[in-house]
Amino acid sequence: METREDLLVVDRLKTQFFTYGGVVEALDEVSFEIRLGEIFGLVGESGCGKSVTATSILGLVAKPGKIVSGRVLLDGENLVEKSEQEMNRVRGSRIAMIFQDPTSSLNPLFRIGYQVAEPYIYHQRRPKRQALKDATEILAKTGLPDAVEKSRNYPHELSGGMRQRAMIAMSLTCEPDLLIADEPTTNLDVTIGRQILDLVKDLQREFGASVLWITHDMAVVAQMCDRVGVMYAGTIVEKTDVRTLFRNAKHPYTERLLRAIPSAVKSADKLEEIPGSVPQLIHPPTGCRFHPRCDHVMEICSRVKPVELEVEPGHMVACHLFGGEKEAT
Repeated sequence: METREDLLVVDRLKTQFFTYGGVVEALDEVSFEIRLGEIFGLVGESGCGKSVTATSILGLVAKPGKIVSGRVLLDGENLVEKSEQEMNRVRGSRIAMIFQDPTSSLNPLFRIGYQVAEPYIYHQRRPKRQALKDATEILAKTGLPDAVEKSRNYPHELSGGMRQRAMIAMSLTCEPDLLIADEPTTNLDVTIGRQILDLVKDLQREFGASVLWITHDMAVVAQMCDRVGVMYAGTIVEKTDVRTLFRNAKHPYTERLLRAIPSAVKSADKLEEIPGSVPQLIHPPTGCRFHPRCDHVMEICSRVKPVELEVEPGHMVACHLFGGEKEAT
């Protein structure tokens, strides 16, 4: 349910890919909201639909994919209904994205400074000279050493951490309302990755943006996020604030994810794994999509899709263990 505090509301979003092998049901009525000024985490195994959620929000679902139904409300405006021209004005201006791999996201033919300056030129119509000067300043804000000199470099001349800082600078040029970070530290070493996490958090506070943080790493969720949605096979199975999730997770999938986290007091050979594998979404399991891997499976789980229920204030769970025996509507 949308409130005044919500910047973005994703409402029963369904995205499918129409392939020769069949229809891939990538997102099955995904719903969550991101409040003003918060960092909302979307966590789950690879292939669960996290990146498809991001591209659906931005209206960048590649063919043969299509948003079949649902809404994406940004300050009450439904982005799904907007034309491509209208979405071009939203992307980079009101919603910006930090991609997982800056090497494939940056154009190798243009200098870093020009690529960071592009949003200023396109969205704010600044003169090129002024845009390049402003681009250097925001590169310096990201902690890029010798920002003036580095702005004249091409992407291949920078390290992975430097390229990611350039991507962050590019995403913040127009001070967007929402920043989508799609696993931006995955390809970086631990030390540089930690620096990027701290940098995004500091800049988020400075610019006041809301953030959708996409990750498979529960440790990153604990460090970065205010609230979190746990995603499995194209569905959201649990939503709550981060402290509640780690203290009192309810969904069997979330419990399994938490038990798989390494810790200083748990030896590597005692880490638990989730049996089975993420299902193929051309023919997803009927009912609850997690039931083939669940320790608590009941007869109803294979027949009926569980509805989302509030098990405690602000804590939503989609599981038959908590009375989700009603047919989803």
